[in-house]
Amino acid sequence: MENISKIHKDKNNLIVQWSDGEESLFNYFWLRDNCPTAHDKDSNHRMFNILEVSENLQAQDFKLTEDGKLEVKWNEGNHISYYDPKWLRENCYTLKNKKKYISPYQLWDSSLEQNLESVFIDYDKILNSDEGLIEWLELLHCKGIAIVKNAPVEKQSGFNVLNRISHTRETFFKTPFEVINIPKPNNSAYTSHALRNHMDLPWFETPPGFQFLHCLINSAEGGDSSAVDGFAVADYLKKNEKEIFDTLVNVPLKFRDKDYTQQSIRGFHAPAISLSKDGDFNDIRFSVATMDALDCHPDIMDKVYRAHHRFGNLLHDKKFQINFRMQPGDIFSFNNRRLLHGRTAFNPNSGHRHLQGYYIDRDEVLGRLNYLKK
Repeated sequence: MENISKIHKDKNNLIVQWSDGEESLFNYFWLRDNCPTAHDKDSNHRMFNILEVSENLQAQDFKLTEDGKLEVKWNEGNHISYYDPKWLRENCYTLKNKKKYISPYQLWDSSLEQNLESVFIDYDKILNSDEGLIEWLELLHCKGIAIVKNAPVEKQSGFNVLNRISHTRETFFKTPFEVINIPKPNNSAYTSHALRNHMDLPWFETPPGFQFLHCLINSAEGGDSSAVDGFAVADYLKKNEKEIFDTLVNVPLKFRDKDYTQQSIRGFHAPAISLSKDGDFNDIRFSVATMDALDCHPDIMDKVYRAHHRFGNLLHDKKFQINFRMQPGDIFSFNNRRLLHGRTAFNPNSGHRHLQGYYIDRDEVLGRLNYLKK
C-alpha cells in the first residue's frame, strides 16, 4: 500500500504526494462529500447533504495523523474529517483519469463460426457449480454470446438455469415467450418467415439487456440461426468510415410497435450506436421491422439513410455474420443490446420449430458476475 508523503493545497484542492512519486488532486467539495462520517454505517447510503455547504468551502487546516490518515479541518460546519490513505488511493480520480481505458469486450467476426465450441457451455456445469456459472456470465459479458448445451427440453425448464443468475425481465410478451408459428401473429417472430438480424424491443426506453432462446424442438426444414457482433461492426465503421459512424452515434432514430393493448403504439428515439462515458460501445439499436418513419432534420435525412443503409448491410455481411442450427436442448444466450440475431425461413409443414424466450436485465448479469468474483 502506498503512503502519503506530503500534502499542500491550492484554491480548490488538497494536493497529495504519494510515496511512489504519484500526485493526486482532491477537490474540497469531493473530499467533504466523501467524508467517512457522511454515510450511514449500515446502509452505506450518504446521509450528508453537500448542498448545505457554501461555495466558499475550504480546508482550514490539514495534517497526517500518527496512524497515517489525512486529517482535514473544514472552514465551516465545525467538522473534522479523517481519510484512510488506502481509500483515497483506490478512489483517486486523478490517477484513474490518467490510466488508459481497457475494454472488457472481445469482438468477433464470422471466423467464430469455425470455433463455435469456444462459446459452448454445458447446462449441468452451470447448474452445479459457481465456476460454470462464472464461465457462462463471462462469455455473456465479454463476447456477448454463449450457447448452453444439453438443457432439458420441457416447457419452462429454462427457469432452472436462469434462476442461477437472477430474476427474469417481464414484458407483455410474457415469460417465457413462445417463438412458434401461430395464426394471425402480432409479431414476425411468431411466423415461419425469415427474420433479418435485429435486436428485440428497440422501441422500449430500456430494451432487455440479455436474451435466452431455449430450443425445445427444431425438426422443420430451415429455421437456421444467424448472429452478428454489433460492437465489431461499429468498431469497423469507427476505424474505417468515421463520417458514417458519427452519424449513427449522433442522430437518434425512431422505433415503434404496438404496446401490450395491441391497440396503441409505443415509440422511442435513440441512436443506432450509443457509447459509454469511456467512449466504449454501450448499445446497438437496429431493427428494420420496427424502425418508424424517421423525423430527423431534412438537411441530414439523406445522410442518415445512407449511414443506416451501410450499417444494416454490414450487420448482414458474411465477414461479420455467423450461421448455426440450434439443437433441442440448446439455450442461445446473448447480449440483446450488442448482438443482432435472425433466422432463415422454415417450412412449418416439414416439422416443428419451437423456442421459448426469456429476458434478463444487464444489471442482473453483471451484478451476479461481480458478486461471484469478489
